[in-house]
Amino acid sequence: MRETERRNDISDENRQARAIAERIRLERETRGWSLAELAARSGVSKAMISKVERCEASPTATVLGRLSGAFGLPLSVLLALAEREGERLARRAEQPIWTDPDTGYIRRTLSPANGGQLELLEVVLPAGVRVPYPASAFSFQHQQIYVLDGRLDFIEDGRSHQLLAGDCLQLGAPSDCVFVNASERATRYLVALTRRP
Repeated sequence: MRETERRNDISDENRQARAIAERIRLERETRGWSLAELAARSGVSKAMISKVERCEASPTATVLGRLSGAFGLPLSVLLALAEREGERLARRAEQPIWTDPDTGYIRRTLSPANGGQLELLEVVLPAGVRVPYPASAFSFQHQQIYVLDGRLDFIEDGRSHQLLAGDCLQLGAPSDCVFVNASERATRYLVALTRRP
């Protein structure tokens, strides 16, 4: 039974990796961009983008943040491709989960994949992990962070915000930022985001 579950988990991961790779390729081709142009716009190397599109490498949270910023799309659009459009209910067992292969950062898309204006995400940041994002990843959306459990240090534009359970932070103007868990246990937080007009 455990072997079957393991195979199913691997199959789900492969399916999601293929969906992400396909979406990145489609977004690039729809804009008429070459690999070199996407690399220039995102700051991700042409070689890495090519490997991601061919499913030869799993993109990290930072890489996906840079690519989504270049496309002007929420990161969750790239992570929820396998979900059906038009659904208004997202059962927990069916919510897309993505794990950063580099840091173990886990991101769950809570909102239904129906194109609504508000998106909710649940993130688990392992102990001792730092995840940087470029300003371009935030240029098209408003965000708030609400800490559910643990401690989160959020650094934006050189300013550090120390957030504990129950604290909620409205992000400022788009700037390079870093999510940091300097504690010895995982931190869990919600991200609420809406598109900028």
